[in-house]
Amino acid sequence: MTTFVDRVVLHLQAGDGGHGCVSVRREKFKPLGGPDGGNGGHGGGITLVVDPQIHTLLDFHFHGHVKASNGGGGAGANRDGANGKDLVLKVPDGTVVLNADGEVLADLIGEGTTFEVARGGRGGRGNASLANTRRKVPGFAELGEPGDSLDAVLELKSVADVGLVGFPSAGKSSLISVISAAKPKIADYPFTTLVPNLGVVQAGDQTFTVADVPGLIPGAATGKGLGMQFLRHIERTSVLVHVLDSAALEIERDPLADLDAIEAELSAYGGLEDRPRLVVLNKIDIPDGRDLAEMVRPDIEARGYRVFEVSAVTREGLKELIFALAETVAQHRLDKPAPEPSRAIVRPRAVDESGFTVERDSEGVFVVSGPKVERWVRQTNFDNDEAVGYLADRLDRLGVEDMLGKKGAKAGDPVRIGDREFDWQPNAGEFVSGPRGTDARLEDDDARASAAERLAARKARRVRSDDELLHMSADGTVTSVANAHRPVLVTDDEDTDE
Repeated sequence: MTTFVDRVVLHLQAGDGGHGCVSVRREKFKPLGGPDGGNGGHGGGITLVVDPQIHTLLDFHFHGHVKASNGGGGAGANRDGANGKDLVLKVPDGTVVLNADGEVLADLIGEGTTFEVARGGRGGRGNASLANTRRKVPGFAELGEPGDSLDAVLELKSVADVGLVGFPSAGKSSLISVISAAKPKIADYPFTTLVPNLGVVQAGDQTFTVADVPGLIPGAATGKGLGMQFLRHIERTSVLVHVLDSAALEIERDPLADLDAIEAELSAYGGLEDRPRLVVLNKIDIPDGRDLAEMVRPDIEARGYRVFEVSAVTREGLKELIFALAETVAQHRLDKPAPEPSRAIVRPRAVDESGFTVERDSEGVFVVSGPKVERWVRQTNFDNDEAVGYLADRLDRLGVEDMLGKKGAKAGDPVRIGDREFDWQPNAGEFVSGPRGTDARLEDDDARASAAERLAARKARRVRSDDELLHMSADGTVTSVANAHRPVLVTDDEDTDE
């Protein structure tokens, strides 16, 4: 089984933020100590970093699920929760990060290059951080924000100066094994090489790297053979070398046909038209191979290629080839524009930018979108009326209520923010301090009696029955209960049936 993997899918889950704490300081002889709930810790993130000692994505092939630790919850006495531990994943040089839709997120080239692929969630604030002049002792705290969850595709594109391309069994593996210290698998059957091989070549004071790409066949750019799987490894090369078998036994094949077929596949793959090309006629140690190489060399040179006749067995012509490759690589490096130093880009927010948008969907729901408002909703505990009232105040201060009014929203219309949908009730009024965890503005109007109903109830309580309102004294005088000073005593002698 091969130990080279150049494409993996990672299931990433960053850590969730810890919840804030609701706590009130209680100490003997010190009443009304105030809120002291601590903040939740931030969740751990996941970062990719380029390590030159890593050459394959094999580790991620067996461990495709990666999860960072969550942040700790806050506690009383102003104790904040612990932050989750960040995960650092080492990847080889030339790794491309894509999302599930194929969009490139990052191209990691160069030792030490980093990219935070999944960000941990923010920790929620405790009630000590939420206290203000109106809410002196908040009865709620913010929830921790969930961490990023996504599927990321990692593709390895080898970073090499020279790429060897050609048909299977053309001698590419043999060539790279004699010009460098690489030890690829070599055999006398097609598709011996199943993975790209990298080798470092020294030519005088010049050093460059060579990549042996597995054999290509006609139709490789459309998925045939192994070509489509490994064509990406020649995207970063500076020079392409066609390795042609000048001793092929097949009647329908010859070096010129092989060159045309490989060029057609490179053109179909695209993006390689500007790379300088050299042609190597291999296996001239075989008599028929030397004769065929001498026959086709003028035709190849007429197309504008530099041609080298070599033998990986006897090492004939290798010295000239190595120094020609070093010269071509050096010239290509000089022709490349000098990299510009990175600049700090500052994008200030426009004066009229609100940070959110309000749109009405096909179902008539007003959808409020924006990173800030959606984060506020995620961090709100909707089981706590005071927390919901605090969210309403924040949205009002941000201008969401005014924007909804301008968009035509009326009281009772559905509004959706993130995954929460509710009926809009404008003009909630000022917050009035009450029992912790409650907000009088959110009380159900239908359940609460109106002022007229409360007045009628008070009058009803004052009404007395006839027996309660009238009282007969001992001398026969009837008075009201309010004027009676003592209860009536009735004796048996005075009680008559009449």
